[in-house]
Amino acid sequence: MGASGQRALESVSLGELMYRTVLLAALAAATIPEARVQAAEGDRPNVVFILADDLGYGDLGSYGQRIIQTPSLDRMAAEGIRFTQFYAGATVCAPSRSVLMTGQHTGHTHVRGNASGPDMTAQSLRDVDVTVAEVFKSAGYSTGLFGKWGLGEVGLEGHPLKQGFDAFFGYLNQVHAHNYYPEFLWRNLEKAPLRNKVERMSRVYGGFRGGWATERNEYSHDVIMNEALDWVENRDESPFFLYLALTIPHANNEGTRGTGDGAEVPDHGAYAAEGWPGPDKGQAAMITRMDRDVGVLLDRLKELGIAEKTLVMFSSDNGPHNESNHDLVRFNPSGVLRGIKRDLYEGGIRVPFLAWWPGTIQPARVSDHVGYFGDLMATSAELAGVETPANTDSVSFVPALRGRPDEQEAHEYLYWEFYESGSSQAVRLRQWKGVRKPMMTGRIELYDVLRDLSEKYDLARNHPDVVQEIEGIMSRAHAAHPNWKLRPPR
Repeated sequence: MGASGQRALESVSLGELMYRTVLLAALAAATIPEARVQAAEGDRPNVVFILADDLGYGDLGSYGQRIIQTPSLDRMAAEGIRFTQFYAGATVCAPSRSVLMTGQHTGHTHVRGNASGPDMTAQSLRDVDVTVAEVFKSAGYSTGLFGKWGLGEVGLEGHPLKQGFDAFFGYLNQVHAHNYYPEFLWRNLEKAPLRNKVERMSRVYGGFRGGWATERNEYSHDVIMNEALDWVENRDESPFFLYLALTIPHANNEGTRGTGDGAEVPDHGAYAAEGWPGPDKGQAAMITRMDRDVGVLLDRLKELGIAEKTLVMFSSDNGPHNESNHDLVRFNPSGVLRGIKRDLYEGGIRVPFLAWWPGTIQPARVSDHVGYFGDLMATSAELAGVETPANTDSVSFVPALRGRPDEQEAHEYLYWEFYESGSSQAVRLRQWKGVRKPMMTGRIELYDVLRDLSEKYDLARNHPDVVQEIEGIMSRAHAAHPNWKLRPPR
């Protein structure tokens, strides 16, 4: 190899190199006959939605990560489709998941923020809310949720078993989910004990006190993955919907305050010998552990002979966090995007989104379709062969999945609102992105996110007509809700 070639190779990150290697292999194998692709359209596929927790747009090799190793997800991208303009439902956990489940944006969905204090009804879905799981269940699907729910606890209307899921295993409460070594997880309505001991802090969240483990024997992520794999293996011939809501790589916020390291993981794996602080090793190790287990799931689907009958999607509930004392500069988890979790700039809400469906999705595809979490509702209804529920803000992206961009319906706009840090609103309108802080009264910033992905240049003065259009959207997209009122910044 010449000197110039060596320099070119050295400039490619490990993640990018893995992704390109798998991409070339997928392209070489891309000999799916057109008839075989079309034949899948008559079937109702199994659907798996994998949701990471606080994973950034730039945390995967296929999205430009240069340090953290994600070979399985890079393979998923190379064998499927990688979306470049897909958005979470919100910039924090509970409302993003509410958008995902109800198909309504944060100006309409019932849960619009993370609740605090002992009363969790504001963070609980209601009987009147229709979820993606209920849509699948109405079509004869088996439905399972494994991981973190955060939209209703035991005794509330939002409990998973009351929202269309046949089986649930994992965490109901968000603060409980911070701790990867809890004393118990929930199996449906009962506590499933684990062999860990926990030091609790004083903070009460829905009657639950957060903490960190003093005796670590069972890592919850591993336990949840095993339960999910067992559930898949024991399905009958009817189609299934699996919502795999992983907790990785969210920090244990209480652990960060108590021990200085909120990146809880059994071992640092490939990063053990790095000269980094513990939280950095833990953050990277969590992501690589998650990546490993996604690969295990994809391989298991192939072993069971159902890969070609199964659509697998992967995303993150919002942008990357900075809550475990790890170094954001080292990993650059937002990539070129501005902001992180709790921002309505692109880094807080634009997320990785991968789809894998052997025999239907042609390998090595990249889509610039502009979609968001609320679209899972209409997409699921179309896949299941039922009507999309009324009163949703949802557009099916099945045409984008099937490689038919000319048939893909586009959103008129996408909308977000956020109630922390003095509140904010955002709108994606064509190439434009409007951000207003505080909600309803602040000045609207305007960015061309096709030419200015990092949102560096506020063009509001140059395009007053676009600002006015976005202001009108912000006004009509927000429906007042008694649980979610504007508060002055602290």
